Amino acid sequence: MENLDVMVLRTLRDWRIAGKRALLATVVRTWGSSPRPVGSIMALCEDGAVVGSVSGGCIEDDLIYRFTQAYAQGKAQAPAKDGGKDVANQIPSGPPGFVKYGITADEAHQFGLPCGGTLELLLEYDPDAASIHELVMSLEAGKLMRRIVRLADGAVQQAEATAPEELTVSATHLVNTFGPEYRMLLIGAGQLTEYLATMALFSGFAVTVCDPREEYRGAWSVAGAKVVPDMPDDVVLAFKPDRRSCVVALTHDPKLDDLALLEALKTDAFYVGAIGSRRNNLIRHARMIEHFEQTEESLERLRGPIGIYIGSKTPPEIAVSVMAEILAVKNGVTLPRDMDVAHAKNDLAVEPNDPGELVCAPRR
Repeated sequence: MENLDVMVLRTLRDWRIAGKRALLATVVRTWGSSPRPVGSIMALCEDGAVVGSVSGGCIEDDLIYRFTQAYAQGKAQAPAKDGGKDVANQIPSGPPGFVKYGITADEAHQFGLPCGGTLELLLEYDPDAASIHELVMSLEAGKLMRRIVRLADGAVQQAEATAPEELTVSATHLVNTFGPEYRMLLIGAGQLTEYLATMALFSGFAVTVCDPREEYRGAWSVAGAKVVPDMPDDVVLAFKPDRRSCVVALTHDPKLDDLALLEALKTDAFYVGAIGSRRNNLIRHARMIEHFEQTEESLERLRGPIGIYIGSKTPPEIAVSVMAEILAVKNGVTLPRDMDVAHAKNDLAVEPNDPGELVCAPRR
């Protein structure tokens, strides 16, 4: 599954190129609890089609009704001689406008917002197709883009950004940063990788799987993930991990994992980790310090054992554990100490089965 923002913008572009009227809705402010964070976007076409989300669905339903249902009813009641062609479309023209939902308790209940939740949307009417196309092409090329909307008339300026920024809105402008897809590089095409790749794809990551072992690549069965046969350290160099990338080693084989992990640690990847028990993680650190001139400080970003502690022992459950930790790091969430695998196992004073052993189990 591709990056949601890119999907929304691409669909909006296609509607506008086809001559259809449409609007782009952006969550610009929230108060209390809200179902979607600031910066979330959705697009609405004149025929009622929607892509993206700004709530759990109720606000989307209201926008559809507000801008399409009234138009459809008016068109049906228009004189037959003009076929309804003179009926004005209910999607407005002109500069962007703001709309709030959930101001009162009744509205919060009506629109499915949490108790006390309020959100404000900016609605851009008929965004320029050429501008949206330029933005989509830049995102597909892996660029981080800043989009500035002038509220007085909806004019848009776009430029490549150097770093992600939080959405800001002033009396005159909306500034939003759109990033390329989050990417995940998985080393090893074993059974655990299949489950983790599937979860990553559904979470909006572009997934690349690296494994020089033909017997593992030949059994790969997850559509949508790119599989490459080169040596992992070479793949990491070609992959060029950035702040929207993570690298996870899953082979449990030092010949494949170690050099790739060391290359990944030199990059801005937001997550670098390897499968294995607490014992294997300590051995890995010692090996890298002895043979690759590393220090505990240089290995501080290397995660292991990876995942959050949920008592997982099967490949699907281990994948859930690892994916949860990756998403927490991506979203800037600090996990409680008792959810960390190493600390949780230490507290239990038991050395459970090494999850890495499951990776090497006979395949289906």
